[in-house]
Amino acid sequence: MLSPPIKRFRPADYPSFLRYWLARVTSVAASQMLMVAVGWEMYALTGSAWDLGLVGLYQFVPALALVLPAGHLADRLHRGRIVALSTAVVAVVALVLALASHYGFASRNLLLGLSVLLGVARGFQMPAQQALMPMLVPASVLPRAMAFSSAGTQAAVIAGPALGGAIFIAGAAAVYGVSAVLMAASALLMTTVIYTPSARSNEPTTLRTVLAGAVFLARHKVLLGAALLDLFAVLLGGATALLPIYAKDILHVGPLGLGFLRAAPAVGALAVSLVLARWPLRRRVGRTLLLAVAVFGLATVVFGVSQSFALSLIALAVTGGADMVSVVIRMSLIGLETPDAMRGRVSAVNSIFIGASNQLGEFESGATAAWLGPVGSVLLGGVGTVVVALAWWRLFPGLAQRDTLEPALAPMGATPPAQTK
Repeated sequence: MLSPPIKRFRPADYPSFLRYWLARVTSVAASQMLMVAVGWEMYALTGSAWDLGLVGLYQFVPALALVLPAGHLADRLHRGRIVALSTAVVAVVALVLALASHYGFASRNLLLGLSVLLGVARGFQMPAQQALMPMLVPASVLPRAMAFSSAGTQAAVIAGPALGGAIFIAGAAAVYGVSAVLMAASALLMTTVIYTPSARSNEPTTLRTVLAGAVFLARHKVLLGAALLDLFAVLLGGATALLPIYAKDILHVGPLGLGFLRAAPAVGALAVSLVLARWPLRRRVGRTLLLAVAVFGLATVVFGVSQSFALSLIALAVTGGADMVSVVIRMSLIGLETPDAMRGRVSAVNSIFIGASNQLGEFESGATAAWLGPVGSVLLGGVGTVVVALAWWRLFPGLAQRDTLEPALAPMGATPPAQTK
């Protein structure tokens, strides 16, 4: 059976989506700059891989604690305003870090304490942000909109670390200050995003309604398998937290080189997202997803053993390209098969997986690096990722055999708007 045609996507046709996209790109660039400075400053202060891992853990724990009520709020309140307020909190954190660095009172405890506040902000931001996206374009163009959005995000991930590394020449305070300004601009832009929400449920707030997103995912094995695959792949294979060690002690490239290392995965991701925006995935999406995760793991192994800056950049770019295939498939499946009235809560559960794979993955990398050394940590994670991809062929056959992104049945209550004003 031929897959249905995918409608042409022109961002200018959807003004609110375009404003959302601009706000998202700005905040991602600022966040990348912020984390380059925090990682380098923490390692300069302590020289500890364990402390680098703690930065991720301190962001993950509050996000995990808040994410289910945050998802419930995203289904009850205006999602754009939740994202705007969360972004404004991150801007305040960046401003405090700028002052601390400039006046000389930056410390390990301050960096970890502000990491907790970042985790709180992102715990509210991620469910609302993920649930907002499918409301800004019709379902017929959502896969291409996802790819276009990802292209902008990855461009920001490229520019952010590189710009942060260059600005770091003027000191960490300069990086934090620029990040604060960009975050404030993103928050203001997000307040202009307008959408028409579906009718809200009048159900009282109970434990059952708060946990409805988890129940929905548990009953949809394809979506559960896709979300868990991302969790384990990035949890095991991510080496982001160890990049300051590689930049300083293994590759000897300094903070500017660290910026390029952090940007390298985004270069690969941007290239792949542009390809997917032009030629969307139509068939064998489940098999493609699992193969992409296996490639991610193999490229991580290459990065782990490399002592060449150029080869390390190439390996990281491959990880980014493979991860982008996973992101587009996974987010399109979740966006297309989840009713709007539940998108906040389902996105909240998905954001737990994303947060665990990113922030908790940073802690895992730091902890195993303290035990096995940075190279041993990265190698273990890369091999583990390949093993997970192979295991998923048997554990989630429905996902492995999934042919198209189109839902088998239209989700009840899902009525994406044709256009936003």
